Amino acid sequence: MRPLAEYKTLVFDCDGVVLNSNQLKIQAYYDVAIKFGANKTQAQALVDHHVKFGGISRYPKFEYFLREIMQLTVTEQAMHDLLDSFTAEVKRLLTDCEISPYLHHVRNENKHAKWMIVSGGDQAELRDIFKQRGIDRMFDAGIYGSPDNKDTILARELDAGSIVKPALFIGDSRYDHQASTNAGLDFVFLSAWTDVEGWQDYCANHQITVFNHLGDLS
Repeated sequence: MRPLAEYKTLVFDCDGVVLNSNQLKIQAYYDVAIKFGANKTQAQALVDHHVKFGGISRYPKFEYFLREIMQLTVTEQAMHDLLDSFTAEVKRLLTDCEISPYLHHVRNENKHAKWMIVSGGDQAELRDIFKQRGIDRMFDAGIYGSPDNKDTILARELDAGSIVKPALFIGDSRYDHQASTNAGLDFVFLSAWTDVEGWQDYCANHQITVFNHLGDLS
């Protein structure tokens, strides 16, 4: 990782980085599965799958839930019901969840850099929540999320010139690291709110710079 002042673009994951929302998302997956008709074991299996594939969109996770856990056909109606229920629950939870207390300080210390959100969360949902919470304008290079995955978003925004290198991706999942590396961005892992099991070994094995929270960046 270079000194922060050298980066022209900072790319942030949302859950576990900007918002303390990882545990809330876990609860939302569990509750939506139960509401759909899953038993407690099946709901926990969805949660385990979600945690294992942190940073990945909800769309393939619910397809997996239907096909592999519930042993059902993946239909448009079933996906619609799950996604609508999950969106409503997440919006409710994220309206009140903790925002990183260091966000404004880091923004003030890096006024020269373009800021972008690249998340596995739903793009329209993210934009609504960030606007509600009064932090949308901080991310002047855009707020992006699913249904496009992070690899697609990063490639597209690099081609469009919205991400200018040198650029740093700030995340808290294996997929964040893999996507940023594939795109040629530097990466730093934030540990305080991550829900990744065994992150210490993963970061050590891949020689990843680790900070506790955003306040450690500046």
